[in-house]
Amino acid sequence: MLGKVGTTELVLILLIVLIIFGVGKLPQIGGALGSAIRDFRKSSKEIESTIDEVKEDVKGVKDGVEESVKEIAKAGEDK
Repeated sequence: MLGKVGTTELVLILLIVLIIFGVGKLPQIGGALGSAIRDFRKSSKEIESTIDEVKEDVKGVKDGVEESVKEIAKAGEDK
Protein backbone atom coordinates (compact mmCIF):
# COMPACT_ATOMS: atom_id res chain seq x y z
CA MET A 1 0.00 0.00 0.00
CA LEU A 2 2.76 2.46 0.89
CA GLY A 3 5.32 1.06 -1.58
CA LYS A 4 3.78 2.17 -4.87
CA VAL A 5 3.22 5.75 -5.92
CA GLY A 6 0.73 6.26 -8.74
CA THR A 7 0.35 9.01 -11.31
CA THR A 8 -2.17 10.93 -9.20
CA GLU A 9 0.17 10.98 -6.23
CA LEU A 10 3.10 12.16 -8.38
CA VAL A 11 1.02 15.00 -9.83
CA LEU A 12 -0.08 16.01 -6.33
CA ILE A 13 3.51 15.99 -5.08
CA LEU A 14 4.63 18.07 -8.07
CA LEU A 15 1.86 20.63 -7.42
CA ILE A 16 2.84 20.90 -3.75
CA VAL A 17 6.50 21.39 -4.72
CA LEU A 18 5.47 24.08 -7.21
CA ILE A 19 3.43 25.88 -4.57
CA ILE A 20 6.17 25.73 -1.94
CA PHE A 21 9.26 26.48 -4.05
CA GLY A 22 7.94 28.14 -7.19
CA VAL A 23 8.86 27.53 -10.80
CA GLY A 24 12.26 29.25 -10.54
CA LYS A 25 13.64 26.79 -8.01
CA LEU A 26 12.54 23.61 -9.84
CA PRO A 27 15.70 23.27 -11.98
CA GLN A 28 17.88 23.60 -8.87
CA ILE A 29 15.78 21.08 -6.96
CA GLY A 30 15.80 18.68 -9.94
CA GLY A 31 19.56 18.97 -10.29
CA ALA A 32 20.13 18.38 -6.59
CA LEU A 33 17.76 15.43 -6.61
CA GLY A 34 19.44 13.93 -9.69
CA SER A 35 22.86 14.37 -8.09
CA ALA A 36 21.66 12.73 -4.88
CA ILE A 37 20.21 9.76 -6.78
CA ARG A 38 23.45 9.39 -8.78
CA ASP A 39 25.54 9.45 -5.58
CA PHE A 40 23.23 6.93 -3.94
CA ARG A 41 23.52 4.53 -6.88
CA LYS A 42 27.31 4.91 -6.92
CA SER A 43 27.48 4.17 -3.19
CA SER A 44 25.17 1.20 -3.59
CA LYS A 45 27.40 -0.26 -6.30
CA GLU A 46 30.50 0.28 -4.14
CA ILE A 47 28.85 -1.46 -1.19
CA GLU A 48 27.71 -4.32 -3.42
CA SER A 49 31.26 -4.67 -4.77
CA THR A 50 32.70 -4.72 -1.24
CA ILE A 51 30.20 -7.38 -0.19
CA ASP A 52 31.16 -9.51 -3.20
CA GLU A 53 34.86 -9.17 -2.29
CA VAL A 54 34.16 -10.22 1.29
CA LYS A 55 32.15 -13.21 0.05
CA GLU A 56 35.10 -14.30 -2.08
CA ASP A 57 37.48 -13.89 0.88
CA VAL A 58 35.19 -15.93 3.12
CA LYS A 59 34.89 -18.61 0.45
CA GLY A 60 38.68 -18.79 0.22
CA VAL A 61 39.01 -19.15 3.98
CA LYS A 62 36.28 -21.79 4.02
CA ASP A 63 37.99 -23.77 1.28
CA GLY A 64 41.30 -23.55 3.16
CA VAL A 65 39.72 -24.76 6.40
CA GLU A 66 37.99 -27.65 4.61
CA GLU A 67 41.29 -28.67 3.01
CA SER A 68 43.04 -28.53 6.39
CA VAL A 69 40.33 -30.65 7.99
CA LYS A 70 40.67 -33.24 5.20
CA GLU A 71 44.45 -33.34 5.69
CA ILE A 72 44.08 -33.76 9.46
CA ALA A 73 41.48 -36.48 8.99
CA LYS A 74 43.73 -38.28 6.50
CA ALA A 75 46.72 -37.98 8.84
CA GLY A 76 44.60 -39.45 11.65
CA GLU A 77 43.59 -42.42 9.49
CA ASP A 78 47.21 -43.15 8.56
CA LYS A 79 48.21 -43.63 12.22
